[in-house]
Amino acid sequence: MSLLTALRDTYSGFKSLLTGLRITAREASKPSITVQYPHETLKMPERFRGHVKLVLDPVTGKSRCTSCNLCVRACPSDCITVEGIKREGEKKKSVSEYTLDFTTCSLCGSCVEACPSDAIEYSKDYNVVSLHREDFSRMDLVKKLEAEAKVWAEKNPEAAAAAAAASAAAMAAAAAAPAKPAVAPAPASAATPTPTSTPAAAANPVAPVRSPEPKTT
Repeated sequence: MSLLTALRDTYSGFKSLLTGLRITAREASKPSITVQYPHETLKMPERFRGHVKLVLDPVTGKSRCTSCNLCVRACPSDCITVEGIKREGEKKKSVSEYTLDFTTCSLCGSCVEACPSDAIEYSKDYNVVSLHREDFSRMDLVKKLEAEAKVWAEKNPEAAAAAAAASAAAMAAAAAAPAKPAVAPAPASAATPTPTSTPAAAANPVAPVRSPEPKTT
């Protein structure tokens, strides 16, 4: 190998090294795009459809659901169960039970479209995992909403206090309202004659039937 060839190879290798260092420095200066899962998670787009969930009212800190059961009727998979109660001081029912059978849910969105109160929406939970089938066959959405409401109350103490005061005032107003008198049934009129039963024999007398006499020859 001649000296000229050695110098040419040395220059080519050094140039290649500088090119690699330049690319490495350029990529190192860019912001990191690696997500440290599971400590970090990606933000799901708005069009992502997870399992449905109850919507938390930011004013009252409660669910908007009035248990009208329109979502139950609209569900083609029959995977929703809704129960509601009428609390004191409230004009409409409040949801007390909302369960979802996620094992048969087809994520068609009929329940979300049928809800008149915008009380349900798609969640952004994409990494829902469990070792037990019961966790998916009977998902308690009311329990999930209560956990979300607890976090909301911690972040918005003033709004939570105002909502609690409004609820207490409504209950006090309902308790102070006079009760409606019960309507007594109207007494039977004394002039109305009471029908009496007539014996069938007296109404339609029937003559006894005699057997024909035998003929004598």
